[in-house]
Amino acid sequence: MSEIMNTDDIEQVRSFNRIVAEAIGATDDQFLGRGRPMAESRLLWEIGHDGADLRDLRARLNLDSGYLSRMLSSLQRQGMVGVQTDPADQRVRRAGLTSAGLAERVELDRLSDEVALRVLDPLSDRQRSSLLAAMSEVERLLQPCLVRFAIEDPTSDDARWCFEQYFAELDQRFDAGFDPSLSLSADADELTPPAGALILARLHGKPVGCVAIKLHGKAPAELKRMWVSPSGRGLGLGRQLLVEAERQAREMGASKIRLETNRTLSEAIRLYRHAGYVEVQAFSDEPYAHHWFEKKLGAQVKRRQGVAK
Repeated sequence: MSEIMNTDDIEQVRSFNRIVAEAIGATDDQFLGRGRPMAESRLLWEIGHDGADLRDLRARLNLDSGYLSRMLSSLQRQGMVGVQTDPADQRVRRAGLTSAGLAERVELDRLSDEVALRVLDPLSDRQRSSLLAAMSEVERLLQPCLVRFAIEDPTSDDARWCFEQYFAELDQRFDAGFDPSLSLSADADELTPPAGALILARLHGKPVGCVAIKLHGKAPAELKRMWVSPSGRGLGLGRQLLVEAERQAREMGASKIRLETNRTLSEAIRLYRHAGYVEVQAFSDEPYAHHWFEKKLGAQVKRRQGVAK
């Protein structure tokens, strides 16, 4: 959980938001002069030339089903979008752009390019380089606030993909490689409530990290399968996953949490120590472990961004 921000910090963020909204023409319901809200224009762009599954659009844009349905209905009335059931899977519905929608997307791209040029044109070469570098850094630093956490079925495709990436990385980094069959178990039934839980982190609907907990009654919970994708590193995502895992363990009745880790995972060891984990005597016979940690879970704190259940 982040430290409490002072009012000057908060006002700076709000001021930045206002300037950006004004600069890109997002301050009213006539975005780029096209007679529709910015959200609908963004949806046209996300559907794209190839179309998109509605469930992917919901995840990518972090929209609830009702809001997405209303926007699609509006775009259908405008003749911009069609929605059909996928012939290969009747459970899947896809949105596609009509010829008018494709033409509108081209126009939106042209107008968006004009906005970008209007931002850059008054600047000198040095100022332009500074602004573009700052924009790139802001984009990178904003990624963590766009990450969404949710309890996941450990047998889902996304969960299996995360585990595969995790195992592959351990196999590459450990001196003697890594064989999951030799490691202590963290099977699907052990990571499914009420026995445990798997938390997935997603950015724009795509998995970027995971962490799991196993419960043992009144004994300490275990932290397992902690992994962050290379694209999500350096942004504090590991710390966020750790906070979510501790919160979930606490809500499921655990008062302590334990973990073991390999000496080659130096960045993980630093994270655990910084988060208040204390090194203890070995409490398991995990063949790949060199360090064992434990932490007491304090009282529940106010949620800033919770785990969806």
